[in-house]
Amino acid sequence: MMALILAAFMLYGPYLWCYIRKEPIEVYGLRWTLSKRSITEASICLAATLLPLTLIALHWPGGALPRSMPYSSILPLMAAGSVAAVVEEVFFRGWIQTLTTKAWNPVLSILITSLLFSLAHLFIKVHWLRLATFFPGLIMGVLRYRHRSVAPSALYHLVGNIWSIWFFPDML
Repeated sequence: MMALILAAFMLYGPYLWCYIRKEPIEVYGLRWTLSKRSITEASICLAATLLPLTLIALHWPGGALPRSMPYSSILPLMAAGSVAAVVEEVFFRGWIQTLTTKAWNPVLSILITSLLFSLAHLFIKVHWLRLATFFPGLIMGVLRYRHRSVAPSALYHLVGNIWSIWFFPDML
C-alpha cells in the first residue's frame, strides 16, 4: 500500500505542484510530446547503450540466457516496468530536474537528478548494481532537456526496463 501511495505522489505531485503554483505543465516537460527527432534520438541512445550492455549481459556470471522466469511473471513485470518508467520520469526528469535547473545550470541539474534517481533505486532492493541507474539517468536527463518533454526519456526508460527484466530479473 505504501508503494502505491508513493507512486501516486510521484506521478500526480508534479501536476498538482503546477496547478497550485499556476505554472504551465510545459515548463516541467509534463506535456507528453514525441517528435520524429525525439524518437530518433531516443532510439539512437537505446542502441548505443543496450547493444554493448547486451554483450556484457550475455557473459555475465551466474546463469545462461535466456534467463528463466515463469510466463505468469512476464506480463506483471512488464506492466510494472512500464508504470515505473512513467512515474519516475514525471517525478525525476519532469519535476526534480526542472526545479534544480531553476537553481543551477542544466548540466549540474542532470547530474543531481541522476544521482537522486540512482539512490532512489536502493529503496527497492539494496545492491551495488542498482547505482548503475545513474548512467541511464544521465541519458534520460539529456533527452528531457533537449526535447522539453518527459516522453522521450520515458520511452528510453520503458525499453531499458523491459531489457533489464529480460537480462537481470534477479535485480527486480
